[in-house]
Amino acid sequence: MIRHVVMWKFKEGEHDNMLLFRERLLALKGKIPEILSMEVGVNVNPSDRSYDAVLVADFDSLEALNAYSTNPLHVEVAEFCKSIRTGSVSVDYEIS
Repeated sequence: MIRHVVMWKFKEGEHDNMLLFRERLLALKGKIPEILSMEVGVNVNPSDRSYDAVLVADFDSLEALNAYSTNPLHVEVAEFCKSIRTGSVSVDYEIS
């Protein structure tokens, strides 16, 4: 199984859009079958070194993660995110 973790920093003044992005991302759970589980959290303890939001999602395999990543529904949400963020980081790792 693959755990996919992404963290984002958002532009100043984009808090409402960040919450909209969170809703749109969570709505993919029932629409993209490769998603086994998904959590999206907004940071409640900001600091100079923290990120604003995080995604933790699980997939059966790297192939399933790639299918999710290229799914047009995900691509649309990702494009919206790109328009309101300043940066992101991610890691994908195997879990048992």
